[in-house]
Amino acid sequence: MRSLHKSLAACGVDSYIFWGRRHETISGHEQCFATRCGYLLHGAMARLDDRAGFHSKYDTARLLRLLDEIDPDVVHLHNVHGYYINIEMLFGWLASHRCQVRWTLHDCWAFTGHCPHFQYVGCNKWTKGCSRCPQRHGYPSSYLLDSSRRNWEDKRRVFTSVPAGRMTLITPSHWLEGLVRQSFLKKYPIEVRHNTVDRSIFKPTPSDFRERYDIGDRFMILGVSSPWTERKGLGDFVQLSEKLEIENYAIVLVGLSKGQLKSLPKDMIGLKHTDSAQELAGIYSTADVFFNPTVEDNYPTVNLEAEACGTPVITYDTGGCAETVGAVRSSTVLCAGADVATHIEAMREQCIVRL
Repeated sequence: MRSLHKSLAACGVDSYIFWGRRHETISGHEQCFATRCGYLLHGAMARLDDRAGFHSKYDTARLLRLLDEIDPDVVHLHNVHGYYINIEMLFGWLASHRCQVRWTLHDCWAFTGHCPHFQYVGCNKWTKGCSRCPQRHGYPSSYLLDSSRRNWEDKRRVFTSVPAGRMTLITPSHWLEGLVRQSFLKKYPIEVRHNTVDRSIFKPTPSDFRERYDIGDRFMILGVSSPWTERKGLGDFVQLSEKLEIENYAIVLVGLSKGQLKSLPKDMIGLKHTDSAQELAGIYSTADVFFNPTVEDNYPTVNLEAEACGTPVITYDTGGCAETVGAVRSSTVLCAGADVATHIEAMREQCIVRL
């Protein structure tokens, strides 16, 4: 979002960006509109009433006052969940204003009664109307009520209140586009715009990573995620480590929590995070293969980053993953649950032959 803002400003467009969490206000054109108290209260309320997106009235009113002052020609939305905005108030403003609306969907939350993804649990209730959500305890977590049916009905009413001629939906993958066309948002025009990465940063980059972690000439398998969960395939890496001979292979995971680092098998190398994108580019470049075993993802940019650094990718044919690979010839898309160890062993043998 900030990259787009900078590009527009460089072209002379009077651009503003707003966000709700994690970063402080930078300038009058780059502002955090929500308060820490506001999003903490929103998150606490959602855990009780399962109404994520329907609190934060004070913070949303502040944002709408800013929008009134700006009187924008175009409002480009990204994620509108995360405990910092009231969607009824926001879309009420959008529906009554003259502006064009562009909305980039980064997941499925806009057309479900609760979850941002449903592929992992195989749920299709969102097509007709959610109820008895099988992922109620998953983000956005609710520990008391199940309001998935009410949320689905309210989202359908709220998100379709903007006239079809004034709102265009943007998806980063054809996979997500297909889902949107089955949802209550199907009346809106949809454009597919694949995400990109900064190739001035993500490119083949020299690194002493192998020396620092005593990897030597072992075949290095890299995984990167933040956070790591079972849906991101952490268990697949553990299983992989049990099948491969440690003297020939090094499995490196970046983005682990402190608890995950403690429980990681001793023959795997784990890091919490990198200090910079340039350092991460060096790690990508050092790896022999990047393995992304995610079982539900829209359009994972980590695959793009790895290939931009010249590293082949192995990923599952889930979500929009297949659309992210192909820039490196050795990159491969496998069915979820495929024998990855055998495929990696074959890759290593090919490398030995080439050497």
